[in-house]
Amino acid sequence: MSTRIGMGYDVHRLVEGRDLYLGGIKIAHTVGLLGHSDADVLIHAICDALLGAANMRDIGYHFPDTSDETLNMDSKIILRKIIELIAIKGYRLGNVDATVCAEHPKLNPHIPAMKACLAEVMGCDEDQISIKATTSERMGFVGREEGIAAYAVCLIEK
Repeated sequence: MSTRIGMGYDVHRLVEGRDLYLGGIKIAHTVGLLGHSDADVLIHAICDALLGAANMRDIGYHFPDTSDETLNMDSKIILRKIIELIAIKGYRLGNVDATVCAEHPKLNPHIPAMKACLAEVMGCDEDQISIKATTSERMGFVGREEGIAAYAVCLIEK
């Protein structure tokens, strides 16, 4: 068996007038993330980790933010397509470990729903997905609540 590791990172600005999607679920909040798609930073970081592990470039290469086809796209669709892309190369998910950095809203109550959603999209067991939430202790753009960032590491197997 061959294993590979990938790392992903994403960040989006918080703005009024947008819904907040993280880990494929809609979370009630006063602001949402600005982006060409639904701007789900957690899914985008996972996508880049998967693509990097498979040596298949990045999410922007496969789903450009200049395309009308990807405008307002549900990030779960992007993730599902990336799982299909890595499968073409003979890979399957081993596990994902991700961290979301946000001051508000508090994310820990939403982690079980995020894991369930992502497991369904990726066709894996929830135990293969670890999601953690943290703040940046009120420092930087996350601390000033200007945006949300996410990091992800994944293992894929052939």
